[in-house]
Amino acid sequence: MELAHSGGDDWRVTADWCSSLRADFTACLSMAEVADFAATMLSYLRVPSGSRFSMAVTPGRNNPLTLRAEPIRDDFAFFARLTPNGDDDVCHMQMEINPIDATELRGMFERLHASLL
Repeated sequence: MELAHSGGDDWRVTADWCSSLRADFTACLSMAEVADFAATMLSYLRVPSGSRFSMAVTPGRNNPLTLRAEPIRDDFAFFARLTPNGDDDVCHMQMEINPIDATELRGMFERLHASLL
């Protein structure tokens, strides 16, 4: 899964499962929204609680991307739910992402957050 800045308030959301199932679309997100998302993810990852959490990239409006994290020992498995922009009642694609080491994941979000500030 990838969230890539393509200029202005445009971000490319891409999820690919073994090149068999792919969702690829543009989401309108402000830099502040992405920075808040990264900061909140970091708060969960810096203080491990051993519990699951879920977060929408764009809270309070149409949500093209929601992540749910499940702790598995020192790792997190993610479940990504991608919905078409403007239609939160329809699940465009839901996929499970293999467990990722929490330290590695924290490093990725720290780099993302630093690049946005």
